[in-house]
Amino acid sequence: MTMLASLYTSLTTKMLSVSTSDHASVVSLNLFVALLCACIVVGHLLEEHRWINESITALLIGLGTGVVILLMSRGKSSHLLVFSEDLFFIYLLPPIIFNAGFQVKKKQFFRNFVTIMAFGAIGTIISCTVISLGAIHFFKKLDIATFDLGDILAIGAIFAATDSVCTLQVLNQDETPLLYSLVFGEGVVNDATSVVLFNAIQSFDLTHLNHEAAFHFLGNFLYLFLLSTVLGVATGLVSAYVIKKLYFGRHSTDREVALMMLMAYLSYMLAELFALSGILTVFFCGIVMSHYTWHNVTESSRVTTKHTFATLSFLAETFIFLYVGMDALDIEKWRFVSDSPGTSVAVSSILMGLVMLGRAAFVFPLSFLSNLSKKNQSEKIDIKQQVVIWWAGLMRGAVSMALAYNKFTRSGHTELRGNAIMITSTITVCLFSTMVFGMLTKPLIRHLMPHQSTTTSMLSDDNTPKSLHMPLLDGEQQDSFVEFSGSHHDVPRPDSLRGFLMRPARTVHHYWRQFDDAFMRPVFGGRGFVPFVPGSPIERSTHDLSKP
Repeated sequence: MTMLASLYTSLTTKMLSVSTSDHASVVSLNLFVALLCACIVVGHLLEEHRWINESITALLIGLGTGVVILLMSRGKSSHLLVFSEDLFFIYLLPPIIFNAGFQVKKKQFFRNFVTIMAFGAIGTIISCTVISLGAIHFFKKLDIATFDLGDILAIGAIFAATDSVCTLQVLNQDETPLLYSLVFGEGVVNDATSVVLFNAIQSFDLTHLNHEAAFHFLGNFLYLFLLSTVLGVATGLVSAYVIKKLYFGRHSTDREVALMMLMAYLSYMLAELFALSGILTVFFCGIVMSHYTWHNVTESSRVTTKHTFATLSFLAETFIFLYVGMDALDIEKWRFVSDSPGTSVAVSSILMGLVMLGRAAFVFPLSFLSNLSKKNQSEKIDIKQQVVIWWAGLMRGAVSMALAYNKFTRSGHTELRGNAIMITSTITVCLFSTMVFGMLTKPLIRHLMPHQSTTTSMLSDDNTPKSLHMPLLDGEQQDSFVEFSGSHHDVPRPDSLRGFLMRPARTVHHYWRQFDDAFMRPVFGGRGFVPFVPGSPIERSTHDLSKP
């Protein structure tokens, strides 16, 4: 009997603890959902504000909530949920990056593809190098823990990662198409490069550095980039082919939408499974699916997918900034640096200065080299645009936070003073850069380029999910209209050698359009493909025409 009573007491205690834990989780989730709703409402009310955007709104609400929780818990806690880099990379980041690729204006993106890749890949390596060298020089003079070479290089990769999520908020694709294309495209490639660099540094033996190891590192880096892109393109083409051939819309548009969503997420998880860059994979999967798959589904599915992907991306962005704001006041992290606040401020200031210096070290030189390769003055990046590109890319956010947590915490806890300083410094840099640079980006653009929005009508790309209407001109008419309108009457033919040397991007686009129309669209569908759906207006009109 005594044993049974003891067993009963033990089970009862466990059930009560589980019940209490479940209740706490339910309370936390309810509060978090309510806060998300508050972010949406407040963001809507501040839509036309020139200083505040939705990401900063969520950040401020998160900070305010953290203060309230900190006071209610008497300094014990400030957050509702425990931050996990797995939660961020597996569930929150994929819909944001996919929707960016799905909605991006492809003509503008690929027209500047070389510059974007140079900024995103080469620029990130330059920035990482500058930050790492600066950290080696300055950290020796401060009273913090001794970091080895792997830690220093990891710090460089962490703070070289720009915040592409916040870039979506502060730049407008319609008002500043060139800046949006360069800054956001660079941000996506930059995030992927930073994550690949960080993982390579974590797994690479830095005690035996030589020329052979450096070439091996570079080869592995290029291999990951190329294979990640190919995987994203292949997944997008498979989804287009399956939907085109099987006509899911004849029975249910829900199946079309579900298949597109699952294939998009599958591309990201396949990249993670094969240790590739999921960011690059899902981004290029989004581009391919918007070019082929989206045109193969019924009109109702197009409307549904367009708004579904945008909604998921918006919620994930708001969730990230809301949580970063709350987690910034986690008392456990700040307790370790409370005895030396000056050191923490110094480290944060040094890192912020290195971020600004590292970005300037590649934006202006690479812009100069990019301008040398362009003959047309309108395609060059002027100094005002270079300043905006430098400024808009200074924001650091959730990617830096996730990488810092991965490097300097163990099971969500920070137990060493040096690690705690790096965590709190990362939080400080992310908050400061998002608040200050994010708030001032829109006013800076309006000050430097007040008439930018009046020149965007010619740069619109109708062949994207942003528009549900077919273009008024066909592909060849559009190309000739863009090439020969205005003052560009002497543009050489794209198929001539002189034309390729003067306008390589336009020549590549010309041949791609020919290849796409002749081979890709007949197999994978795309613009112009009309799915046959029994009972649709198209089917009924065809049936009526067939009557004698």
